Amino acid sequence: MFLRQLRFLIRKEFLTTLKDPKTRAILIVPVFVQSMIFGYVATYDLDQVPYALLDMDRSRASTEFVARLDGSTAFERVRTIMNATEIADCIDSGDAMLVVSIPQEFERELSSGRTATIQVITDGRNSMTASLASGYIGSIAGAFNSARNPRLNCVELRTVAWYNPNLVTRWNFLPTLVIMLSLVQVLMLGGLSVAREREQGTFDQLLVTPLSPTQILIGKAVVPMMIGLLQSSMVLLICRWWFEIPMAGGLLPMYATIFVFMLSCTGLGLSISAVSSSMQQVIVYCLVLIMPMVLLSGMATPVDNMPEALQTLTWANPMRFALDSVRRIYLEGAGISDVALNFAPMLAISALTLPIAGWLFRNNL
Repeated sequence: MFLRQLRFLIRKEFLTTLKDPKTRAILIVPVFVQSMIFGYVATYDLDQVPYALLDMDRSRASTEFVARLDGSTAFERVRTIMNATEIADCIDSGDAMLVVSIPQEFERELSSGRTATIQVITDGRNSMTASLASGYIGSIAGAFNSARNPRLNCVELRTVAWYNPNLVTRWNFLPTLVIMLSLVQVLMLGGLSVAREREQGTFDQLLVTPLSPTQILIGKAVVPMMIGLLQSSMVLLICRWWFEIPMAGGLLPMYATIFVFMLSCTGLGLSISAVSSSMQQVIVYCLVLIMPMVLLSGMATPVDNMPEALQTLTWANPMRFALDSVRRIYLEGAGISDVALNFAPMLAISALTLPIAGWLFRNNL
């Protein structure tokens, strides 16, 4: 009898869980989405490293070395520059992950039996990918040396990392926490504010006040954004004064980026709040949304290394543009004019999600 009763109870729980369409979606969608994203995005293998070439020798030896780079599946030449003044634009714009500079007298040095030096300039704002890309070029240089003279070190690489000379991973990850914490706080606090009041029964009392739905919506959005700004300020202070990561940019472009990013996330958080009937649903929806946004932002692996379909999908991810702006402002010293193009997608997302959140909010009321 005990086992029979237990069997009926388990059957009832299965039916209760699986009959709800929202529960079925929660059971299936996160598993599929996160498995696909982790499989394609969460990898440190660099399939295509965009690089720019500065060949000041233009000799047979330099052509042979460049042919090995272009023939490798790991490298893709995106620009061929003619002088050193163009290097900064290649790195700052993000078009190239690194610049390979072959000096004059390259072939003459090799012919005389001396070691020739090739300079590799990497983008140190992402220290992990910069280290991997340098390692890939090192293996190509080793193959080049073996082909010419296995006994001698014909070519030596001299690597220079801009904006992070020692390739300290802390310089890469800590500034990005400013954006990641803002994302979590705005989504979670914005979503839970309405669901909490519904469960506690105080939301009905709020509706009988003279406040309009728009006022309630704005009031629910302001507090998470203020808390997000406070926590972002704490992260900036820890980065600058505790870990002593030098901040090259100014506070005005930094806080402008944070504010625009949180504004774009506010619409997402309030939309989740409007369609959720309980705090548990809000938490599940936020967790399902946060993980893909973080992975598709380029925080750990570069966006250029993702499949083309996922690269297109990242245009709907405000975290991608906020992350790029914060890294450029903090490590590179970029100003508002330098990162202004990143504001456009975030403002477009705000212009789309905030009216949707308001419409859902009014209809639920």
